Amino acid sequence: MTVLGIWIATALTLCIYSFLYKDNPFFKFAEHLFVGVSAGYLLAITYHTNFLPYIYYPLRAAATERKYSELIVIIPSLMGILMFSKFIPKFGWMVRLPFAFLMGYSAGVSIPVTMQTDIFQQIYGTAEPFSKLDDIWTILNSIAITAGVICTLMYFFFSREQKGVVGGISELGTFFLMIAFGASFGYTVMARISLLIGRIDFLLSLPSLLKGM
Repeated sequence: MTVLGIWIATALTLCIYSFLYKDNPFFKFAEHLFVGVSAGYLLAITYHTNFLPYIYYPLRAAATERKYSELIVIIPSLMGILMFSKFIPKFGWMVRLPFAFLMGYSAGVSIPVTMQTDIFQQIYGTAEPFSKLDDIWTILNSIAITAGVICTLMYFFFSREQKGVVGGISELGTFFLMIAFGASFGYTVMARISLLIGRIDFLLSLPSLLKGM
């Protein structure tokens, strides 16, 4: 069975990378298989990590052990069921109830987290290098970071026409943005290349894997 699994993995790897030649039925088969397996895996994970511990077990405890406090799970369960009312035209309007609750709850939870991570932590990350001005390179790095943040923020400052000094600073901010986008793109490319290297290493080590069985 292990040998069969290795051959299946090899065949699917070749099917996926056959797209480098052109779009073909082998690639579509592997793509659809991947999507289907991912959806099935996600469904199984959701069933075991969400439905059973948060809905089924509490309701069973309420029915068999008379833990009536567990019946509170009926409310979120009904809200979840209302999500599917969209598929029934007559009751489609009821989907607004769980969506309204979900949007309100998500906003209440995410706003403090966003403030903490995207604003306060960014301010701390910009100012923190100035606490360790040990050498000339650290000083230059701290100045470059601060200048990059100020110029980038000025690029998104639309309350005043970007002319003169403001225009020059905002134009400089575009260079910092391009550097950031380039670094992000390079990181993404390197991540994809590392995946490619992993699959090539798997294919090259295939004879030794089969020989050891």
